[in-house]
Amino acid sequence: MSPKVKAAASGRQRILVIDDEKDVAYSFQRVLAEEPVEVVGIASGEEGLKHLRKLPADLVLLDVRIGAENGLEILRQIRKEHPRQLVIVMTAHGTAQTAIEAMKHGAFDYILKPFDVPELLALLRRALQTAASMQELAAAPAGKKAESDSGPVPGLIGTSASMQKIYKLVGQVARSDATVLLMGESGTGKELIARAIYANSPRAARPYVAINCAAIPDTLLESELFGHERGAFTGALTQRIGKFERADGGTIFLDEIGDMPLVLQAKLLRILQNGEFQRLGGDQTLRTRVRVIAATNKDLSAMVREKTFREDLFYRLNVVMIQLPPLRERAEDILPLAEYFLQRDGKEKRLKFSGAAKKSLQAHRWPGNVRELENTVQRAVVCATADTIEPGDLSAELGGAASVSGGDWWGSLKATAQGQDLLGAAEKQLVERALQESGGNVKKAAEILGITRAALRTRIERHGLVVKEP
Repeated sequence: MSPKVKAAASGRQRILVIDDEKDVAYSFQRVLAEEPVEVVGIASGEEGLKHLRKLPADLVLLDVRIGAENGLEILRQIRKEHPRQLVIVMTAHGTAQTAIEAMKHGAFDYILKPFDVPELLALLRRALQTAASMQELAAAPAGKKAESDSGPVPGLIGTSASMQKIYKLVGQVARSDATVLLMGESGTGKELIARAIYANSPRAARPYVAINCAAIPDTLLESELFGHERGAFTGALTQRIGKFERADGGTIFLDEIGDMPLVLQAKLLRILQNGEFQRLGGDQTLRTRVRVIAATNKDLSAMVREKTFREDLFYRLNVVMIQLPPLRERAEDILPLAEYFLQRDGKEKRLKFSGAAKKSLQAHRWPGNVRELENTVQRAVVCATADTIEPGDLSAELGGAASVSGGDWWGSLKATAQGQDLLGAAEKQLVERALQESGGNVKKAAEILGITRAALRTRIERHGLVVKEP
């Protein structure tokens, strides 16, 4: 059954299936029936090339044998005409040479027929997410940024002196292939800086691959980074191409590099020195031309002294170091960032911050940095019941106890307790806050705290509070 070509709906990604077996495209339509994608089937490589020249696709699924045509030759032509095009090669003959040739010529991945549906879905989702990310980054250098976005990529915002220095450094380092080490607390925007470097570099037309070294178990991280050969370990039924091989010619972002085990640090050092590596379980030396950007929230210098991080690797990574300041050290950027997130997430509601909400945002110390601020604004957009966001619409800490002490609630609370009953001090501040918000109305204050009026009066007496009810 031949798949019907449907008009692309807004927000839907397009997948082009190039295979002379018409049922293959139909099968993909069925597998992706619940996904926001459009599947288009083309029966020949030449027709597929013509189609791409007229109408771009987010992802191409290409068979190795398309009648008399060689799919790998079609792959080379696609990559020549459309360097950023993501292509997954399909084959019923899963030889190592086919896989190597496909990846060598820029395929995103390759899959074997017949397909394992769960694995296929996971691969397609990952590829489509990568395609969306690359399109977003491609748009940034062309000036298609939000009006409030003063950084190189969407979400990278700040007019503070510290951020202006970072923007300048990004512009300088992006033109080179130098290895970059991004340092800073969690949530300061290290990945955004990495994407900005990539988006403004000569490698922007090549792959961008990101991997979080802390999110993958040590036993699997080596395979993810460097790939493995069939039979390398139990369950390794096929050869796997690693991130470094997949990112050949492009950029790889190694987040949380401080969590990489020592045994893998040696292999990473070899790649940084001469671009050479071996797949897990293999003895063939392979080469890759990858620009490495690494990031960490840990003190690598201290880890070197403690011998938990290789000194030679640290110096290889630290060619250009960019230190990202915490949000509390660039307080003038808090409101511009909050306004950006509000415009992005609450545009349909036409929301705005009240003066009190702005004061709460500025008073908070933001231990979670920009990520915490982003989550706070998202919560406020959801919780707001009017067109103006008030302190109570922000997180409980900002809208409640934090306001009692001007933002640094925890530090102020400990100072108030002075080594005595910390829980009692917290309870007293919460009761005072509830009474303040209720205008001294004990019933309303009890409702705010979720306790009975009698229980609240007990606490009022316990802490010696004076209540002047209206």
